[in-house]
Amino acid sequence: MKSIPALLASVLLALAAPRTMADTAHGSHMGAHMEMAGTHKTITGEVVDTGCYLGHGARGEKHVSCATKCINQGMPMGLLTSSGALYLLTLNHDNPDPYNSLKAMAGKTVSVTGTVMERGGIKAIDVTQFKPAVQTASK
Repeated sequence: MKSIPALLASVLLALAAPRTMADTAHGSHMGAHMEMAGTHKTITGEVVDTGCYLGHGARGEKHVSCATKCINQGMPMGLLTSSGALYLLTLNHDNPDPYNSLKAMAGKTVSVTGTVMERGGIKAIDVTQFKPAVQTASK
């Protein structure tokens, strides 16, 4: 009778061991990947609402009121660079103020500073600060 609980414990331990080893290996791999994931940079581009931009290319001055409305209703913001790269703008958990202030900058060109990350083909910036970009006068 005492051998059944011992046998059951051995079977459960044998079944759990590979899972624990896999979790440990996966965790250490993820940790190494996360350390290499981000670089602190400043990137300049136009603040867009990702829904309208990705859906039908809407951007610029003519789209400011719609983009502002969409962003204020929860649509994610993006930063569209002059080369056409789109970065998802993410809220910095330690200081959400710069991200929240960017909501008023739809359609405007800004320089955003933060940690740049990429995963699964999506580029993002964890916003730590921003400022309006310097515009040069056209002749």
